[in-house]
Amino acid sequence: MKILIFLHGTLIMHKNAAGLDRGKIIQQVVDQEDSIRDFKNYIPIGNASEKLKKWAAQGAEICYLSALTENKKGRGDEIVGKKGLRADSVVLTKYDFPAGTIYHREQDEEYKDVVERVLPDVIIEDDCESIGGAEEMTYTHLRPELKEKIKSVTVKEFSGIDHLADEIAKF
Repeated sequence: MKILIFLHGTLIMHKNAAGLDRGKIIQQVVDQEDSIRDFKNYIPIGNASEKLKKWAAQGAEICYLSALTENKKGRGDEIVGKKGLRADSVVLTKYDFPAGTIYHREQDEEYKDVVERVLPDVIIEDDCESIGGAEEMTYTHLRPELKEKIKSVTVKEFSGIDHLADEIAKF
C-alpha cells in the first residue's frame, strides 16, 4: 500500500506553533508569523513519526508531499529554490520519520498533478483551513476515475495524525 501524506500542516508545522491551540496556529499562518518561512526548523505535529513507523512496519510505502517548490508560482512562502527543497528532508531526518520519497510540484504542476504522477492508494491531507478550506485540498481536484482508486483521509490542519488507525488495513 502506497500512502502519500502531506507534510506542512498535516505532519509538521512551524516551530513557533509549539504548545499553541489550533486556532492560534491558524492565525499565525494567516498573519505570516516569522517562523512559517523557517522550513528547516519545522517540528512534528504530535507523534507523527511514530504513527508512520507503525504503518511502514506493516509494509506501507510512505511518500511525502511538500508545499515547497522550486519554481511554482504560488504563495511566496512556498517558493524556496533547489537548496530550500532540502529543508523537508532535514526535518524528516532530524525527527526520525520513516524513509520515503518527498514529492514537490514541478514547474506548472498543481498538487493534483503530483498525485496523478505518484498514484498512491491513500492520500492523507489536512483540511487547509488556514489557506481557504476544502477548495484548496488536493483530493477535490482529482479526476473522478482517480477518486475511485485513491482513498482520501482528511485531518484537521495542525491537529496531526495521532488519532488515525494504527493498522493500515483499516484504510
